[in-house]
Amino acid sequence: MQSALDGYDRKILALLQEDASLSSAQIAEQVGLSQSPCWRRIQRMKEEGIIRGQVTLLDRKKIGLNTQIFAEIKLNAHGRSNFTEFTEAIRGFPEVLECYVLMGSVDFLLRIVTADIEAYERFFFEKLSMVPGIQEVNSIVALSEIKSTTSLPVLR
Repeated sequence: MQSALDGYDRKILALLQEDASLSSAQIAEQVGLSQSPCWRRIQRMKEEGIIRGQVTLLDRKKIGLNTQIFAEIKLNAHGRSNFTEFTEAIRGFPEVLECYVLMGSVDFLLRIVTADIEAYERFFFEKLSMVPGIQEVNSIVALSEIKSTTSLPVLR
């Protein structure tokens, strides 16, 4: 269910998406509220699940994860009937950052990061290809990143 967000809520969310380390006093000052109402709004949005958590974003290349691969996965009929088994296996792979169920010619899209192509090859043969029910994997190597953001367009 979608929550009703007013302009203050949206401004608060936009600021938190850019810098989650801001204090409620700093946010309140920037959105034009006093600290207590601002803090209450943030708490409400946490309780409602609008704010799911606060994390530190890392530069993957600066920690040696230089290769990003998008893998299109097609399951066989047996694999589709064991959807839960497949999803649990994928959730257990730290190399897989995102996994989406798709409509169309493939069943899933994975975003995978590894140190290099050789590390992806090991991941592919030792982990991914061992997941029961996979019929086909089409791996697409990203050459460069044009845009990457975690910020949702909350301001209209």
